[in-house]
Amino acid sequence: MIALIPVILVFILYFSSIPISFALFGSTLFYFGLIDQTSPVALLLQKFVTSTQSFPLLAIPFFVMAGSIMNYSGISKKLMQFADVLTGHMPGGLAQANVLLSMLMGGVSGSANADAAMESKMLVPEMEKRGYDKAFSTAITAASSAVTPVIPPGINLIIYALIASCSVGRMFAAGYLPGFLMTLSLMVTVHLISKKRKYMPVREKRASHKEIAKQGLDSIWALLFPFGIILGLRIGLFTPSEAGAVAVLYCVIIGKFVYKELKKEDFIPIMKETIYGTSSVVLIIVAANVFGYYLNWERIPQMITSFLLSLTTNKYLMLLLFNLLLLVIGMFLEGGAAIIILAPLLVPVATSLGVDVVHFGLICIVNIMIGGLTPPFGSMMFTCCTITGCSLQDFTKEALPFILALIISLLLITYIPFISLALPNLIYGVI
Repeated sequence: MIALIPVILVFILYFSSIPISFALFGSTLFYFGLIDQTSPVALLLQKFVTSTQSFPLLAIPFFVMAGSIMNYSGISKKLMQFADVLTGHMPGGLAQANVLLSMLMGGVSGSANADAAMESKMLVPEMEKRGYDKAFSTAITAASSAVTPVIPPGINLIIYALIASCSVGRMFAAGYLPGFLMTLSLMVTVHLISKKRKYMPVREKRASHKEIAKQGLDSIWALLFPFGIILGLRIGLFTPSEAGAVAVLYCVIIGKFVYKELKKEDFIPIMKETIYGTSSVVLIIVAANVFGYYLNWERIPQMITSFLLSLTTNKYLMLLLFNLLLLVIGMFLEGGAAIIILAPLLVPVATSLGVDVVHFGLICIVNIMIGGLTPPFGSMMFTCCTITGCSLQDFTKEALPFILALIISLLLITYIPFISLALPNLIYGVI
C-alpha cells in the first residue's frame, strides 16, 4: 500500500486545484525523496529533462499552431458555410450544422475545448435568435465538440500514440470512422428532437448539387487538410513531426494567398496561443514520463494487470469494465491528462487479452470525451455553460439524449473493432 501513495496523492493534489503536471511530478518527487531513497533525486530531474528531448513531441506545437492559424485565416467560416449547405434544409438545420462543423473542425482545432469555446461564441447566440432553447443549443455544442479530438489530427490521438508506442499514422487513420459514427448518432438525435419541438430548417429547400459543389470547391482547401496529412504519412513523404511543420506551412499559404484573411497583426496572437497550448500539453507529458518512471520502478502496471485479470479473463467483459472506468475518470480529468495517466496502466491489460492497441486507443479517447460532456465536472460542459450563461441543471437535462447517443456509438466502437481498424489496415496493412 505504501507504494501506491503517489497514485493517491496525484488525485488529492489534482482535486485540490493543483495543475495535473505539478501533481504528477510532485507525487513522484515525494516518492523518491521520502519513501524510496535508493535512487538519487538527481536522476529524477535528469529524467524530467531528457523526456523533453523527443523528436515525436515536435508534432504537438506544429499542429497546435496550424489549428490557431486556421482559426485566424477564416477557415472555420468556410467550413460553417459548407456545413450549412449540406444540412440547412433539415429540421433543426442550424443544430445539424453545429454537429457537422465539429466533425470538420477535427482537422483544424484538434481540441474538444477549443471547438466548444469557438462554437459557443459563434453558433449559440445565432441559434437563440432563431428560436432554439439556450440549454439545447449549449448541450448540442458541448456534445458535438466530443467528436473533434477523434478526427485527425486530434492532439489526443498523438498523445496516445506517444504513450502507447504505436504508429501516429495508424491512430490518425483509425479516427475517421468512429468520428463519422459519433457525428451520425448526434445528427439523428438532433433530427428527432427538432421534429418534436418544431425547430425549423435554415433553408427552405435542399441545396442543389450545383450549390453544394460550388461551396465544396470554395472550402476545398480546408477539407483537404486532414486527408493530405494521412496521404503524406502513408506514402512516406514526411514523418508525423514533419507533417506538423507541413501543416503550418500549408495553413499560412492558404490563409494568406487563397482566402486572404491572415494578417500580419495575427502573428502575435497565434504565437501566444501556440506557446500556451504547447507548454500545457508538453509539460503534462514530461511529468507523466517521470510519473511513469515511478510506476515501472514499483511495477504498478503489472500489479494492475494481474488484479484486473484476476477479476475476469473474458475480453468483452473486461472492455465493459474499461468503459465504465474511463467514463467515470473522464468526468473528473481533462482528456489529455486522463489518457496520460491511464494509458500506461490499461494498455498492458488490453493487449494481454488480444485487444489491438490502436483500437483500444479509440476506446479510451471516445470514453474520455463523453466523460468531458458529463456532469459533475466535465470540461466541455463547463466551457460551454460558462460562455453561454446556461445553468448546469438545464444543461444536464438537455444533454442526456446526446450522451445516450454517444454511448451507443461507444459500444459499437468497442465491440466492433472493424470500425476503428478498417482504414488503418487498408492504408498500412494488417499487423
